[in-house]
Amino acid sequence: MTKPTSIKTTEEVRDRLRVLAEERGTTITELLEELATRELTAAEREQRAVEAARELGIEYTDQVQQAGQSAWARIRAYQGDAAA
Repeated sequence: MTKPTSIKTTEEVRDRLRVLAEERGTTITELLEELATRELTAAEREQRAVEAARELGIEYTDQVQQAGQSAWARIRAYQGDAAA
């Protein structure tokens, strides 16, 4: 079993986490665990990009990497605009 710890945040964020957890029928701890495991690190995203390129038969060059990063930046910008 892992040792519990604490994370400092604002009351506003804590309250939002509490609401989100309640809506999902879980605890704040379980919600944070889910969020932390769902999000990829930069190294994990890079590794998945390399693997995807390999599966597509594409050499993963700096140019391919930059094109991919540019495409994802545009997607994120669009998602931000659509959420507004």
